[in-house]
Amino acid sequence: MSAGAALAKLPSPLRDLVSAVAQDGSEDFGKSEKDQAEVAEWIDKVAQGDVAKAENLKDLETSLVPRTYLVSNYFTAADAALYGALHPVLSQLQPAQYYTHPAITRYFDHVQHRPSVRKAAEPLAPAFSVVQFDLENAPHQERKAEPPKEKKKAKAAPAAEAEAPAPKIDKGDKASAKADKKAKKTADSEKAIEQSAKGEKEGKAQKKEKKAKEPKAVEGGDKKKGAAPEEAGEPAPSMVDLRVGHIVDIKKHPDADGLYVEQIDFGEETGPRTVVSGLVNYIPIEEMRDKYLVGVCNLKPANMRGVKSFAMVLCATHKDGKDAGIELVAPPAGSKPGERVYFEGFEERQPLSQLNPKKKIFETIQPGFTTLDTREAAWVDPATKSVHRIRTKDGVVLAPRFVGASLS
Repeated sequence: MSAGAALAKLPSPLRDLVSAVAQDGSEDFGKSEKDQAEVAEWIDKVAQGDVAKAENLKDLETSLVPRTYLVSNYFTAADAALYGALHPVLSQLQPAQYYTHPAITRYFDHVQHRPSVRKAAEPLAPAFSVVQFDLENAPHQERKAEPPKEKKKAKAAPAAEAEAPAPKIDKGDKASAKADKKAKKTADSEKAIEQSAKGEKEGKAQKKEKKAKEPKAVEGGDKKKGAAPEEAGEPAPSMVDLRVGHIVDIKKHPDADGLYVEQIDFGEETGPRTVVSGLVNYIPIEEMRDKYLVGVCNLKPANMRGVKSFAMVLCATHKDGKDAGIELVAPPAGSKPGERVYFEGFEERQPLSQLNPKKKIFETIQPGFTTLDTREAAWVDPATKSVHRIRTKDGVVLAPRFVGASLS
C-alpha cells in the first residue's frame, strides 16, 4: 500500500494535519523505497485506530524506547500521523499516568513542538493544541547499571553453599578428616625429603602449608585487578566514551541566561539524558533543535545551577577563541543515536564506565583534541605527533567550518 492510499484512510482532521505537514512526493514520505514502505505501514496502523488506544500504550511504549522517530532517524509523515492519533489520549492523562509512559511522552512532546507540526496544527485548533507536560516533577528514571554487582553476588553464593555443610560434619567424619590430613602431611614430608635432604620435616610441612595458602591470596588480587583493568596506565583518548546523540528537546535554563537544557537521545533504553550546555551566547537555539552531535557520556554527572547534567556536548572552538565562534561537531550523515565514536588506532580499546575527576583524565587528553585542515576532528598525540581521527564505523566526525579548532 502506498502512503497516499494509507493517508486517505485517516479520519479528518488527522488527515488534514498530516497532509499539511508532509508535502506529497517529498522526503516526508520516506527517502528510500524501504522507508516509504515503513511510512505507509505506520500510517495504515494509525488509520486502523488501534495503535493509539489506551490499552495498547504499553506495546507502543516498548516500540518507542529506542527511537527518536518511527522510520529511520528522521521525521516523516508517519510521526505526524501517530502524534495526531495520540493527541486525544495524552491530552486527557494526568501526570501520574503519562509518567508511566516516558518514551511515549518524550516522543509526543518532541513531535508536537516541531515547527512544521505547529504550523499545520494552527488552522485546525483546538484539535491539536499543545499539551503541557509537567516534566520538571517527573520521577527520576533509574539507569540500569547494576548487572556487575549481581554477578558478584552470584559468585559469592557458591562459596556460601560450600561453607554451609561444614557444621553438619559428625565426630566420625572429623576423625576421618584428621586421618586424611595426617596422611597428606606424611606424603608431603616424604616428597620434601626426596627433593632435598636439608631441613626438618616440620619445617617442610609448614612451608607446604604456606604455599597452599598463597593461591587464595593471588586469587583475591586477580579479582581486584580484573574489576578495573581499564584504569591502568596513563590517560588515553580511548578512555573517553563518545557517542552519537540527537537533541530531541531544548530550552533555556530557568535560572541561568547562558545555559541550555537539552534532552539528548543517546540510544539508551532509559530514554534521553538531560544535558546542560553553556552555548546560549554562541549557537542560536534554532540551530540546536533536532541536531545530531557527539556527546561525552562518561563524565561524572554535575549540577549546573540546580539542573543535573549527565553528559557533555562536544564542540569546536575557533582557534582565535570563543568570541570568534563555537560550533557543534557533526557525526557522519545517517548516524543513529548511541552509535560508538572512537579514535583511529584505538578501535579495540573500551572506554571507562566513568572518568574519575580526581585523575583529570579528560583534562589531560583534551589539549590534543583539534580539527585538521580537512575540518576532520582528531586527537594529536603530544609526544609522538601522531594523528588519530575521531570517527564512527561509517565515517569521520567533522566541524562544519573551523580548521585548527580546539574540541571540548
